[in-house]
Amino acid sequence: MSAVTNPATVAECLRVGAGFSQGDRAWIAEQFATLDARLAGFHADATELEVSVKDRAAKGQKVTLECWIAGRQRIVTTSAEEDLHAALNDVRDDLRRRLNDAKTRQEPRHNKHLRDTGLQEADPQAVDTEPARADAETV
Repeated sequence: MSAVTNPATVAECLRVGAGFSQGDRAWIAEQFATLDARLAGFHADATELEVSVKDRAAKGQKVTLECWIAGRQRIVTTSAEEDLHAALNDVRDDLRRRLNDAKTRQEPRHNKHLRDTGLQEADPQAVDTEPARADAETV
């Protein structure tokens, strides 16, 4: 895989949506900084993140984190945690898992032929203990 010339970072790609102000953006980006390593494989100009909260500080608040990466499906994660910091951590961790899952789905499968045909690699523990019998049957 070739290196990305302009890797995506949370600080560069994050937008704050409904329920947050631009003043909240810095501490949200700080909480999401652990996503930088996962986003680094994508181009910054082709990656967008948007975080929003519905009914902030209310009992039924809902935090949503959306991720758009060119050439991939949009990823949406949500959390209904009552504590805002916990909700932000929840959506961050869920996005990281989903990005990892998406990457795993797109990686080449090294032994796909063996899995498709139902064949398995020889088990070194399973040794043919009756070679003479096999020879006798073919004679």
